[in-house]
Amino acid sequence: MKTAVVSGSFDPVTLGHVDVVRRAAKLFDRVIVASVVNVEKQYRFTPEERVRFLEDAFSDLPNVSVEFSDGYLYELVLKHGACAIVRGLRSERELPYELFMANYNREHTNGCDTVFLPAEAGLEHLSSSEVKRLSDEGKDITSLVTPMVAAALKNDKRSV
Repeated sequence: MKTAVVSGSFDPVTLGHVDVVRRAAKLFDRVIVASVVNVEKQYRFTPEERVRFLEDAFSDLPNVSVEFSDGYLYELVLKHGACAIVRGLRSERELPYELFMANYNREHTNGCDTVFLPAEAGLEHLSSSEVKRLSDEGKDITSLVTPMVAAALKNDKRSV
């Protein structure tokens, strides 16, 4: 069974994230979506909320499971015996960092490769930070996130 890991902070999950996971689910037998900790980010939503958003987004995909992880990505890969890490690429600006991380993870997992999926046309500028900013400005974000996330952001009074 070919298992892949898709990781991110997903604060919150966007339709760009959803697109990448759904495409990965067609390529691999099993996909683990891991909401992870990035110490450089300030989070709007709790780990439990982020996991709920992800579970809701992929409830129709039996080969996708969701979990929270506060460890290193390579540890998660080893834990699940994954053969690949899937990363979405929005632009060429992300490539140097993503290549560095791909090599780092390959070294720490004895060969697990990273598969890059380009952003779907129209989603290449979409980010969680942009979604939160637009929501805070009172803009309509329903075309950028799942209905559950849109409702949570509409009802959320925390600042970015």
